[in-house]
Amino acid sequence: METASPDLNLLRTFLAVYRTGSFTGAARLLGLSQPTVTTQMRALERQTGRELFERLPRGVTPTPVADELAARVAAPLDELAAVAGPAPAAGSRAEPVHLAGPAELLCTTVLPALAPLVADGVRLRVSTGLTDPLLDELRAGRHDLVIATTRPRGRTLHAVPLTDEEFVLVTAPVWADRLREPRHARDTGEEDLENRGADDGPQAENSAVPEPPAGDPGRSFDPALLHDVPLVTYAEDLPIARRYWRHVFGRRLTRTAAVTVPDLRGVLAAVAAGAGFGVLPRYLCQDLLESGALVALLEPEDPPINTGFLVQRPGAHDNPDVTRVRTFLLRAARDW
Repeated sequence: METASPDLNLLRTFLAVYRTGSFTGAARLLGLSQPTVTTQMRALERQTGRELFERLPRGVTPTPVADELAARVAAPLDELAAVAGPAPAAGSRAEPVHLAGPAELLCTTVLPALAPLVADGVRLRVSTGLTDPLLDELRAGRHDLVIATTRPRGRTLHAVPLTDEEFVLVTAPVWADRLREPRHARDTGEEDLENRGADDGPQAENSAVPEPPAGDPGRSFDPALLHDVPLVTYAEDLPIARRYWRHVFGRRLTRTAAVTVPDLRGVLAAVAAGAGFGVLPRYLCQDLLESGALVALLEPEDPPINTGFLVQRPGAHDNPDVTRVRTFLLRAARDW
C-alpha cells in the first residue's frame, strides 16, 4: 500500500517551522495556534514515517530528512504562494524590498549603486548585522535579500557570488615613515639609530638612505616591525587581521588590540588619523590610499580575498522589485 502524499497545508506548515526554527514562530507566521502547528507536524511525520525536527529547549532543529524535504518543496510552495497571492491594485506601489548585510558594504557601495532604482520608485528597507543572524532572519521571512560574508550551508537558501573584497594592511603616513627608520639604520651601518628611535632629531633623519615607499609592489615587509605600533581592529579576537597574518606571513598573529570598534568605517577613521595600523577591505580605503592619506604597508601578489554572496529564499517572489534589486546588484557588482 502506497503512502498518501502530504497535503499542501502540512507542507506549508512544515516550511514555516523549518524557516523560523520553532513551532511558535511558524504559528505567528501562518496565523495558526501553536497546538495546530504541533498537530500538523506530527501528522506529517506519521505520513513520511520519519522524524523531521529534533525538539530543543528553545525551538527545534531540522533533521537531515527535513533538510532534504525543504530543498524539494521550498521553491514550488513559494511559487504557488506568489501565484495564489492577491494581485496588486492598479497603480499601487510594490512592497518595499527588505535588504540586509554588512553595514560598511551597504552604506559605502550597495546603497549608492541602488540609487537609480530608488529614483525610479523602488522602496528599500535596509538592515545591518552579522551574517549568521541575518541568514536566520532571511529563513524566517524577515528579509528578501541578504549580502552574506560566507556561503550559507544547506539547500534552503540560494546564494550566488556577488563581489570579492581584498584585504589591505594599512597605516597613516606618520607611522609608515617611522617604520622605515630601523631598516635605514641597518642599510647605512648606523645600528644605534634603531635604539635611539624616531625622535633623535633631524641629523638621524637626514642620515637615512631613501627607499621605495611602503606599498611598493614586490617590496618585502617584516611584520615584527609592527610590534610597538597600536593595532586597530573590528573585534577583540582580531578576525580580519588574524586571517591576513596567516595568509600573507604564514604565522599566527598574537596581539592585543589597542582599539576595537565593530564598524570598519571606525577602524578606517582611527587608522587614518594616526592611531596605528589595521587590515581593511580595499573598497573601503581605496580613496585614501590614492590620496596618500593612508599607506599600504605591503602589496602581496596573493592578497587575502573574501567573497560576498547575494542570498535569497528559493522560488519566485510576489514582489517584482526583489528581482529588480537582485538583478541590478549582480550587474553593478561587476565594477566593484
